[in-house]
Amino acid sequence: MSQSFSTAVAPRKTLEVRVSARRRPPRKVARQELETKLVELQKDYAELHTSIFEAAQVHRRLCAPRHLRFGEFDIANEIFAVRQLPGDFFSVEEVGNDVVFALGDVSGKGLAAGMWTPHLVGLVRAHTNEDSPPESIVTNVNRDMSRTSPLPFASLFLAKLNTTTGLLKYCSAGHPPAFLLRANGLMEMLTDGGLLLGALSEARYVAGSCQLDAGDTLLIYSDGITESLNSDGQEFGYERLERHLRNSHQSSAESILFSVLGSVQDFAATRPLVDDMSLAVVRRN
Repeated sequence: MSQSFSTAVAPRKTLEVRVSARRRPPRKVARQELETKLVELQKDYAELHTSIFEAAQVHRRLCAPRHLRFGEFDIANEIFAVRQLPGDFFSVEEVGNDVVFALGDVSGKGLAAGMWTPHLVGLVRAHTNEDSPPESIVTNVNRDMSRTSPLPFASLFLAKLNTTTGLLKYCSAGHPPAFLLRANGLMEMLTDGGLLLGALSEARYVAGSCQLDAGDTLLIYSDGITESLNSDGQEFGYERLERHLRNSHQSSAESILFSVLGSVQDFAATRPLVDDMSLAVVRRN
């Protein structure tokens, strides 16, 4: 009878041990699993960081060099991204006796805006040739952009400069007004153009023109410059931008560029950027 009792009890003890093992996995095993997952996440993050860095380098190569010279004209530019990739760009292309330069701003921030930038740069270059006036280039870019859906809006200032005569023809697609500061201190605002790119496929654009003489300075920028905020929530604005341009307009294109950017950074102080910032200075020496 005792033998049959021990036979009946033994299997139940084995079952209890197995159930207990399933309900409470060893802590060592759980920690190893967490450590493995952490290593995998760290590896994925490193790969993502590398990919974003490489994408930023591609963006920089798509844009113009930071300083260019064409005869009597100097062109300096800089772009700051608020997040991983900038939605702003500045391109320069030499066509015959002319130089075509464009500063664009794709709506949005970070990867979403930055991924559209090469597309817009490619459209500008595809429609740029020696015989195309600025309004024709912008019209064609807008038409092609409107065919791509969903595509964010974008603003664009595009100009064609004859580096021999100094004649500048331009077209602004919903872009902040460019500042033209004359050597004699007179200020002009360049605003001729039309709607934002992508707003209306059949939008019509017009061109404006002016003459760049010795000592004249053209300042082109994205709204990230004027909309930069200080600790009190005030915007940098157009008046401050004009004042700092006037204070430095006797300098070189590069000096003007860094002077204006420095004033924006001093104004914002420790306040983080609210939007991508781009700035280009064209000066006739």
